[in-house]
Amino acid sequence: LKMSAILETPELPAVFDGVKLAAVAAVLYVIVRCLNLKSPTAPPELIYQDSALARFLLKSCPLLTKEYLHKFMWLNPAGFSVSIETDLQHFTGFGVRSPHPYGLRKYLTMPDGATATFDLFEPRSEHCIGEDVTMVICPGIANHSEKQYIRTFVDYAQKNGYRCAVLNHLGALPNIELTSPRMFTYGCTWEFGAMVNYIKKTYPQTQLVVVGFSLGGNIVCKYVGESQANQERVLCCVSVCQGYSALRAQETFMQWDQCRRFYNFLMADNMKKIILSHRHVLFGDNVKKPQSLSDADLSKLYTATSLMQIDDNVMRKFHGYSSLKEYYEEESCLHYLQKIYVPLLLVNAADDPLVHESLLSIPRSLSEKRENVMHVLPLHGGHLGFFEGSVLFPEPLTWMDKLVVQYANAICQWEKTKSQCSDTEQAVSGQE
Repeated sequence: LKMSAILETPELPAVFDGVKLAAVAAVLYVIVRCLNLKSPTAPPELIYQDSALARFLLKSCPLLTKEYLHKFMWLNPAGFSVSIETDLQHFTGFGVRSPHPYGLRKYLTMPDGATATFDLFEPRSEHCIGEDVTMVICPGIANHSEKQYIRTFVDYAQKNGYRCAVLNHLGALPNIELTSPRMFTYGCTWEFGAMVNYIKKTYPQTQLVVVGFSLGGNIVCKYVGESQANQERVLCCVSVCQGYSALRAQETFMQWDQCRRFYNFLMADNMKKIILSHRHVLFGDNVKKPQSLSDADLSKLYTATSLMQIDDNVMRKFHGYSSLKEYYEEESCLHYLQKIYVPLLLVNAADDPLVHESLLSIPRSLSEKRENVMHVLPLHGGHLGFFEGSVLFPEPLTWMDKLVVQYANAICQWEKTKSQCSDTEQAVSGQE
């Protein structure tokens, strides 16, 4: 027995080392899976009609044909949205370090007494075509110019010679009180239109690049498509990570796939906090509020766990819609996309946790039929993520920021080239 014990003793460390090796292997596997280090990389999928404009864009925008390499741990497979990443950084100090561009806040009084605000940022260099170009920007749901991804994008656009005007969604800024019983809604273009009209009037020589993120993408596409007048002096329109149809999205938004139901709950909770912070204006006894908005709706708001419940009980009533279905149908940009004639860039990510893949048939179908439309679909990016850089500490400047500015630069060059050709043709015709 002693001899047997002696002979078996040397094997114990080997067994122990095997357990350690297995544990290390398991940890490495988790790291590879969670940080997505083995996820494939590829150029984004592009859907477009072959045209002179498309060929020019492919030549002028290297990011359209180059592999997008992401390594940031929050992107996949969890697919965190930028709003949650921003919250994580706000509470923990961890994450992306964003710049702080300086702008001037402007106030506009709306016909119904609401006070719209936007922040104006002047360019910090000469534009690539040497002309005055302004980006008019609409952020995502309940967002404003002080949000991290907006600050980063504005800073980069300024450095590339763009003036930037960023809408602050009505009721979203914590230090700005509502002056009428109405907040921003899914597709209301009133405040964005007022900001654009201010820019056109104040800078009569400027040309416009219209940019919308997430919910803002729905608003800008709806605004541009609402009338031909809204497309005057607009060089192009860019929409990033929107879902195109709230009516189609509402069922998928209740699914647990890719944690959509969880995100729905978090965004609903954030909306509740914003609405309740303005409850004295929206639900006060001395307030002339929409007749259909009652104290019972305030009670339902407290128990709401989804954006759809909030939209049905509160948001649709600001504009007098009789049902949630009517609200989503009328406020969606889906009916206006065909009426946009300026170059239109639609950007989504295949792994966006908020935009179900079934919704991507909308931009795909449109870009297959219209020469002015291009749909860009990278494999990764999450919802307004698109980070690049190291695993734990990504670069503040994202692939999304660079693509939008690169596309805008290309469109500006395209329009300038067309203008020069037109001038040359007129000069030749005059000589004849």
